[in-house]
Amino acid sequence: MLSQAVGYAVTAMGHIASAGGNPVLVREVATAAEIPAPYLAKIVQMLARRGLVTTQRGVGGGVTLAKPATGITMYDVCVALDDPIVRPTCMLGTTECSEERACPAHKFWSASRAKVLDFLQATSVADIAAFESKRRWKREVPLTVSIERPASPQ
Repeated sequence: MLSQAVGYAVTAMGHIASAGGNPVLVREVATAAEIPAPYLAKIVQMLARRGLVTTQRGVGGGVTLAKPATGITMYDVCVALDDPIVRPTCMLGTTECSEERACPAHKFWSASRAKVLDFLQATSVADIAAFESKRRWKREVPLTVSIERPASPQ
């Protein structure tokens, strides 16, 4: 499982990507993504230091992606936020997972971890933006059904 910070970061970056290159205020992203604004501000600072987003203060300022949404993967976000999934740690402990130190779970964990890393490297912020856009659309557009009754004979 990914850390909460990574989950918040990719969700927020999906919202930022949806702005089409226009700067978005952190508090607007926090509200839209239902993320605590102070926590998101810290995450945005870390992403900016790692070169994934740019920030601009003042009038017309806000947060934008530092490169196209298709060019930023979930793996990039995991690396930027030092998520444990990107560290080759043994499933049964804190030491490095390797063939030389193969534990009983090594074969299983190596294969499972490789699938997770493949997914993270194949999933871009653009994919997250598309998902968030669909989710937002479903939440914001209430389904209304009107039933017209035939006129009663007089």
